[in-house]
Amino acid sequence: MDEYGVYWSSVISVVLLGIFPGLQRDGKRVHRRPKPAIAVGAVAERGRLGPLLVFIFVWSTIVYDPIACWTWNSNGWSYVLGGLDFAGGTPVHISSGTAALAISIFLGKRKGYGTMRLAYKPHNTTYVVLGTVFLWFGWFGFNGGSALSANLRAAQACIVTNLAASVGGLTWMLWDYRLEKKWSTVGFCSGAISGLVAITPASGFVGAPAAVAFGVVGGTACNFATQLKFLAGYDDALDVFASHTVGGVVGNLLTAFFAQASVAGFDGITVINGGWLDHHWIQLGYQAADSVTGLSYSFVMTTVILWVMHYIPGLSLRSDERTEILGVDDTEMGEYAYDYVGIEPEIGHILESVGATGGGREPDHHHSEMATKLEGETPAESTTHSGENEKVVLREEAGL
Repeated sequence: MDEYGVYWSSVISVVLLGIFPGLQRDGKRVHRRPKPAIAVGAVAERGRLGPLLVFIFVWSTIVYDPIACWTWNSNGWSYVLGGLDFAGGTPVHISSGTAALAISIFLGKRKGYGTMRLAYKPHNTTYVVLGTVFLWFGWFGFNGGSALSANLRAAQACIVTNLAASVGGLTWMLWDYRLEKKWSTVGFCSGAISGLVAITPASGFVGAPAAVAFGVVGGTACNFATQLKFLAGYDDALDVFASHTVGGVVGNLLTAFFAQASVAGFDGITVINGGWLDHHWIQLGYQAADSVTGLSYSFVMTTVILWVMHYIPGLSLRSDERTEILGVDDTEMGEYAYDYVGIEPEIGHILESVGATGGGREPDHHHSEMATKLEGETPAESTTHSGENEKVVLREEAGL
C-alpha cells in the first residue's frame, strides 16, 4: 500500500473504529436502529407514545429485517440478482420513508391541518442546524463503516458522502432562492440530508465526480417532492416521504449509471460488474426492481401492521381529539419543551393561511382582516384581545 493508502487507512481507523467501535463487529445491524425513528416522524402531533413503542418493534421485525436480508444476505434475491446497495438505499430510506407515507394516510390529517391554527414553521433554526450536523457526522459511520474495515473503499465512501451532502444543500438552497430570494439555512440543511440519502446506496461504488450528480439530482428531486403532500392531500409532518423515499429511489437509480467496478475494488476484495459507466446496461433494471419491491412491501406491510394494531384494545396509534388539541407533550408526558408565547400577541395582528404557493414546504401566511381592526389599538390592547380570543377558541375546541 502506498503512502496515500496508509494515510487514509489511519484516518478511517480513528474515525470509524475509534468513535464507532462496534461497527466492524456488528456489520449491517447498526443500520437497524434509526430506521423506525425516521418512519415515526409522520405521527407528529397526533400519535400515542405507548403504541408507538410496540409499532417500532413490530415494524423493525416484519418490514426492515426482510428487506435488509434480501439486500445484503448472500442468499437474498436482490443480492443474487446483482443489485447494488452499499449502505441502505432500500432497507433504510425507501422502507422508512414509505412507512411514513402509510402512517400519514392511515392516521389522517392533524386537526386544523392547512388552516391558520396549524401553519407550522421551523421553531428553532439552531436546532435544525445542530441536528443536521449530527446526522452529517453520523453518516460517515453509516456509509464509511459499511466497508466493514478501515480501507481505501471506506475513505472513498466518506469523501463522496461529504461531497454529495454539500452539493445537495447548495442545490436545495438555490431552488428556494429562485422563489423567495432568501438564502435559507433550513433549505440548505434539508438539501444536505437529501444529498446524504441519495448517496447512501452508491457510496462504496462511485467516484467523487459522480457524487456531484447525486447531490444535484437528489436535492432537486426531494425539493420538488415536498409538494406531493399538497397535491395528494396527506399530512406528512416532516416530509419524510419526500426526503427519504424519493431520495432513496434517486440514489438507487443513479447507482446504476455511475457504479464502477474499479471503485468497488478499492478494498481489494469486492468484484462487481459496475453500471453504465462500465457498459453494464442491465444494472438499471436490477436497481429499479429492488426499489419498487422495497417501496411496495414497506407500504403494504406497514398498513397491515397499523390496521391490526388499531383493532387491538390500547394499541391504536392515533391520539384522541382532546390530546391533539392540548398537545401530546402535555397529555402524554406532562412536560413542555418551551413555555411558548405566540407571535400573534407579540406583533399585534392575526395571521391567516391561504394554502401552499410558489413551491414552499408550508402554507404561506398573510394578514387577515382582523389586522385592520387592531391597527388603531395600543400593543397592550392588541395583546389582550388576541390572547382572550385564543383562550376561548382553545377551551371551546377542548370541550372545557
